Amino acid sequence: MSVTRAEYCVIACAETWRGAGEILASPMGLIPSLGARLARLTFAPDLLLTDGEATLVRPDGTPEGWLPYRQHLALVAGGRRHVMMGASQIDRFGNQNISCVGDWARPRRQLLGVRGATLNTLNNPTSYWVPRHSRRVFVEQVDMVCGVGYDRAARHPDTARYHHIARVVSDLGVFDFATPDHTMRLASLHPGVGVERVREATDFALVVPQDVPYTREPTAKELRLIREVLDPGGARAREVPEAVSG
Repeated sequence: MSVTRAEYCVIACAETWRGAGEILASPMGLIPSLGARLARLTFAPDLLLTDGEATLVRPDGTPEGWLPYRQHLALVAGGRRHVMMGASQIDRFGNQNISCVGDWARPRRQLLGVRGATLNTLNNPTSYWVPRHSRRVFVEQVDMVCGVGYDRAARHPDTARYHHIARVVSDLGVFDFATPDHTMRLASLHPGVGVERVREATDFALVVPQDVPYTREPTAKELRLIREVLDPGGARAREVPEAVSG
């Protein structure tokens, strides 16, 4: 059965929480949310999910517990959460920007603001989801640092001792920082995507291994859950439409 690009992205996001244990998953965006719920239903049964307010929920959205804001902050401060945020810009060291484009004093475009990005990256594992991989997002240097990258974390080892960026997932592939200097590495390509396509869409020099694997195929069970249980309306295809291979 043919697997769509969006479904590979769901699988790649789900893998973010493999082996996580009983921690809070905080996915931001449709594809990451599908990934977290899929992980809970399959290989990460202890994962905690939230409705984004004050309730812990099952993958079908029904309540299973109470999570007041003070307890949510305790989970964040204690490192018992793995958040997957978006990134309007991200650089080779994983510095992320969701605040503004251009000079901070006079930006060309105002975005979300820093919000909780800094504390997320300093206190608990963080990953990123980028639905449109391009040079506008994967930049040489972010215009403002919201989420802290590896180069800046290294300057303050005491306050950043829990800093960890697990992975970056885009509509082209999966990336990590498993390099000696913690610069971004191409970890896997989504089937139908070539290395040159990723390089062309990235404004800095990626670390590219000699043999880059493909993002793993979903199992028959996972594909059924995505299509029949988690997203029967096919909203995932609107976030990641099918693209020309290359």
